[in-house]
Amino acid sequence: MIEAPISTPPKAYMDIISPLINSARGFLESGEALQAFAFVGSLSRNHVIPVMIQSGADAVKDQSARLIQSAALALEADFVFTIMEAWSLRPDKLLQMDAILDKYGSIGASPYAIDVCSLALETKRGVWVAQPRIKPKGISKKKRTIGVVEFRFYTEVKGRFTHLLPVKEGDEPPTILH
Repeated sequence: MIEAPISTPPKAYMDIISPLINSARGFLESGEALQAFAFVGSLSRNHVIPVMIQSGADAVKDQSARLIQSAALALEADFVFTIMEAWSLRPDKLLQMDAILDKYGSIGASPYAIDVCSLALETKRGVWVAQPRIKPKGISKKKRTIGVVEFRFYTEVKGRFTHLLPVKEGDEPPTILH
């Protein structure tokens, strides 16, 4: 993914995902682990279905992605919002990602890994992504919190938990919508 400008998703989506982000922050701040979820929704039907994302082996993650796609197809969804803990690289190491992966095998195994809350809103127009860092809350060893959530808009993304919406014939390529 190339760097994209900071861009807040449209209000209709923010009205739905802001409480979900606040709930994730609340779980972390009360010392709980963050369970990965996808929220599959339809703005026109005013309906959202939560789908738990399983972690572990690639086959298990692939199955979670297929479940999300099935829910999106059944609901005729126009958005999927995912929340999960993830590893990212410190900003000063992003350009060295390939070398780090070659040396350590994964971002999480490298000494440069940071814990983030990965937030991704996929719509027919593109994807908004935010990865606020997860930091300790106060002096507690269990309680954590996330920093400021700044979304960036992308028209092209790759990964297991992307391209989850059903594609209809005649759909236009992603463009920013505000």
